[in-house]
Amino acid sequence: MKTQPKVFLHLSRAHSALFRAADRRSKTDIGLSTSQQAVLFTLARQDGMSQREIGALLSLGKSGLSGMVDRLVAKGLIRKEATEEDARVTRVFLEPSGLELVRRSQSVVKRFNDALLAPFDEAEQDVIARFLHHITENAEQIINPEGAKNTSGKGSLE
Repeated sequence: MKTQPKVFLHLSRAHSALFRAADRRSKTDIGLSTSQQAVLFTLARQDGMSQREIGALLSLGKSGLSGMVDRLVAKGLIRKEATEEDARVTRVFLEPSGLELVRRSQSVVKRFNDALLAPFDEAEQDVIARFLHHITENAEQIINPEGAKNTSGKGSLE
């Protein structure tokens, strides 16, 4: 009987290794982290999102996103505007320099994706895409099927 792979452990390790390497390369090539690029890519698809919407879409916490947005504003890549309806809600917009950086970044991200998928044939790539989509859409149900939270702090990542 074949041993089942330790998927959660492998995903965790793969995520850490991949994003450490991608951040180093992205910072060298375009001067931004992959998280900063994700904010710009998100705004390129839908400019004027609230910080809350961006955070929810990218699974980023309020404090981490706030600092990242401030750094992108300081670089002149985006701007923030309070909404007229509620001054507590801040919308974020791409500046022309941010849009130009998105265009330049797309080739970098395409190279990352091409390199990730290169060892796999088309059928395997379809399975990978389906697997990742399944995780994205069903993470809460996969990890927390009964809706109960494990507050004991105990558990294995294997």
